Amino acid sequence: MDETDFIIVGAGSAGCVLANRLTESGKFRVTLLEAGGSDRRFFVALPLGYGKLFYNPAVNWLYKTEPDPGLAGQSDHWPRGRLLGGSSSINAMVWIRGHRADYEEWGAENPGWGWPDVLAAYRAIEDTEAGGDDWRGTGGPLFIAANRSGLHPLVQDYVAACESAGLPFNPDFNGAEQEGCGSYQMTIKAARRNSTARAFLRPAMRRANLRVETGAQVTRVLIEQGRAVGVEYRQSGVTRVLRARAEVILAGGAVNSPQLLQLSGIGPGGLLQGLGIPVLRDNPNVGDHLSDHQGINYTWRMQVPTYNDQLRPWWGKLRAGLQYVLGGNGPLAKSINHGGGFFRTSPDLPRPNMQLYFQAFSTLIPRNGERPLLTPDPFSGMSIGLSNCRPTSRGHIRIRSADPLAHPAITANAFATEHDVAEMLAAVKFLRRIAAQPAMARLIAEELRPGPAVTSDEALTDDFRHRSGTVYHPSCTARMGPDPATSVVDARLRVHGVDGLRVIDASAFPNLIAGNTNAPAILMGWKGADLVLQDRR
Repeated sequence: MDETDFIIVGAGSAGCVLANRLTESGKFRVTLLEAGGSDRRFFVALPLGYGKLFYNPAVNWLYKTEPDPGLAGQSDHWPRGRLLGGSSSINAMVWIRGHRADYEEWGAENPGWGWPDVLAAYRAIEDTEAGGDDWRGTGGPLFIAANRSGLHPLVQDYVAACESAGLPFNPDFNGAEQEGCGSYQMTIKAARRNSTARAFLRPAMRRANLRVETGAQVTRVLIEQGRAVGVEYRQSGVTRVLRARAEVILAGGAVNSPQLLQLSGIGPGGLLQGLGIPVLRDNPNVGDHLSDHQGINYTWRMQVPTYNDQLRPWWGKLRAGLQYVLGGNGPLAKSINHGGGFFRTSPDLPRPNMQLYFQAFSTLIPRNGERPLLTPDPFSGMSIGLSNCRPTSRGHIRIRSADPLAHPAITANAFATEHDVAEMLAAVKFLRRIAAQPAMARLIAEELRPGPAVTSDEALTDDFRHRSGTVYHPSCTARMGPDPATSVVDARLRVHGVDGLRVIDASAFPNLIAGNTNAPAILMGWKGADLVLQDRR
C-alpha cells in the first residue's frame, strides 16, 4: 500500500496539464498513473508519423464500436492514445477551441465555464506563434504553430475555390469569428509534435513532488463511506493499492473514465447489478450522452502533382526525410490537414455547423496495419473532407463485464437522427460546389469518391452511411451539470454523490464543441486544476 496527496488517473491531454499545475507550488505530492508507456518514439515526435500509430497497440487502445445501423451496420475504429500525452500524442495536432456560443451554452448551467472564463484560460495556456491579441495568448506553456508557410501550393487554390463558393478567408479560426476558410494552426514546435506530454508533463517531471507510473492500469476507485480514498491498479502483473490523502481525479478520457466509474460501482444500477458489481451510486448518466463528430472525404484525381507524387516513390520518401532531418521542413513536418474551415449548411443558421479539411493527398488504396499517410495512392490525388459540428445523435458506453481489462461496448449511434442525416446531405453537396469553382475545377481530372454517378439524395446518403466514420472526438460521457438526474459531475467537476472524486477530461464536456476536441480537453485540465487548488485553500 502506498499514499500520495492527489492521484491522477490517465496521462492524456488533461492529465498532463493537471500533473503540471498541481505540482507547481510544491505543496502537494501527486502521483500520475498511466496504463500505457513512454511517448519517446520517433513516429510520435514526427508530425506526419501519426499514420504509423493509427493501428499500433503499443500506443493505442484500438477500440471498436458496436455494429452501427447509421454506418450501414459497420463497426468503426476508434484510436485513443495509450501512452504519455494520451491522444495528444497520436492525433492530427489541429488547434481549434470551438465557437464562443459553445461555451456560452456550457456557462448557462455551469458557473465559471462561460465564454469570458474560458477565453481567459485559453489565453493563459497559449504561446501563439502568430502573436497575441484580444482573443489569442502569448507566453503560455503551449506553443501553437501558425502554419502559414510551407503549405502545399494547392491550399491557395482551395482557398480561392472556397471564396468563390461564398466562404470568406479567415486568418484565425480561433479569433473573432470561426466561419470561413484558411489554414489550421497546429500543436507543433520546432518540427516536432507538441503534445501535452512534451509541453506540460516533461517540465513537471523534474519536480520531486511528482511521481509518474507507466504501465499502471487502474482497475477501480476505492470508495469508503461515500468518499474516494484511493485506487487499485495493475502494474507488471501485480495488483497494487494507492491511497489519496486529498482527491482522486479521473482523466482517462471519454471511454476510460466512464468505464472506470462503472467498474467502481458508479453508473447505471441495473447494468452493474447484472454484472455482479456492488452499486455505490446509481447514476445512468455515466457512459451516456456520448457525442462525436462524424466525417467523410470526397476524393479527386488531379492534373497537377500532390503529396502523393512526393511520398509514394522511394526517392520521394528519401527526399522528404532529408528535408525533415536537414531543415525541419517538408511534408513530414506537418499534419496532412493543411487547410480547412467552417461553414453553415443553411444561411438561416446562426453559426457554422460543419468543419472542412483540405488534404493535397489521397489514400483510397489502403495498406494493411496502418493509416497510409506515408504510403498514398499511386496517382496525383486530393481530398476535401468535412465533419458535422453539432450532431444531435447520442450514443453510450457500457462495460461488458466486471473484468477491468476488457474493452467496454461502445455504441456510437452515428446519424441516428433525421437532423444529422439532413445536414450531412446538404454538407456533402457543398464539397462538390467547392470543387466546381474555376480555381479548383481547372486542376481536377475526375472525381473518384463517391464518383460522378452518385447524384441523387438517396445515393449520396447511402454513400456517406457507408464511408463516414468518427473524426476521433468522443465526449460528454461523464457530462457536467447541476442536476444529478442529467449529469455526472458538477461545475467544479466533482462526481455527484461521491466526495473526493472528480472527472477532469473530455468526458465532462456538457456538450460537444464545434471543432477538434484537443484544445478543450486541455482547457479542462487547466481550469480543473484551478478548481482543485481553490478547494484546497
